[in-house]
Amino acid sequence: MSNLKQLQLVWHLYAFDNNDRITSSGYLFPTEATAWVGGWLDFNGSNPDNTNTAMLRDPKFSKFATVLQAVAVYKCPADKSSVKIGGKAYPRVRSMSMSQALGGPGGWLMPSTYNEGQKKYRTYYKTSEMLDPAPSNLYVLLDEHPDGINAGGFANMMVEQPAQARIIDFPASYHNGAAGISFADAHAEIKKWRDSRTMPPPKYNNSLGLNVLSPNNQDMIWLAERTSSLRN
Repeated sequence: MSNLKQLQLVWHLYAFDNNDRITSSGYLFPTEATAWVGGWLDFNGSNPDNTNTAMLRDPKFSKFATVLQAVAVYKCPADKSSVKIGGKAYPRVRSMSMSQALGGPGGWLMPSTYNEGQKKYRTYYKTSEMLDPAPSNLYVLLDEHPDGINAGGFANMMVEQPAQARIIDFPASYHNGAAGISFADAHAEIKKWRDSRTMPPPKYNNSLGLNVLSPNNQDMIWLAERTSSLRN
């Protein structure tokens, strides 16, 4: 919770310093110039992004770096994921991701297929635009499953029909089946997941299949309600 609250504070400070404009989620990294964080994580020891804390301190790649240099806060202490380099295990640098609805384009919000140009659901570029859902009900950051985390964005779709619910990206469940999650009003909480399909055990090998059908998954419905809303 402490790490999430610090990151959420930095999110607000960045907007304050940039005429209310927020960072983007970074799920299109490296083409996303306003990404809150840079890098693409996996379990490949030859991929420097897994252990490169310098990228987290460089504003060219990670916009939070204009305010934040303490890179340890990007990772949940319960995340034990690591990569092997030269036979030695090194911890990965990040376990948290940001909602794809923030900074646009929000292509995974569509309930059928990815659509980068979608206009059906709201995406948010300034804190002043966050009226529906209200800031206290609009999530910003959460722990992501170690076998699914890659770029800085967390994708989840809006659930129009419960029977058609899908899990695009999996949240983490480090905390006895729960994940940390922060909101645009600056509060953070522990969310206990209810559906076992939301909580596959980590294997630390990127073997987790993403974008899977999960009918009537109450966790995905809960998350969708805190992600975006229909445009007027």
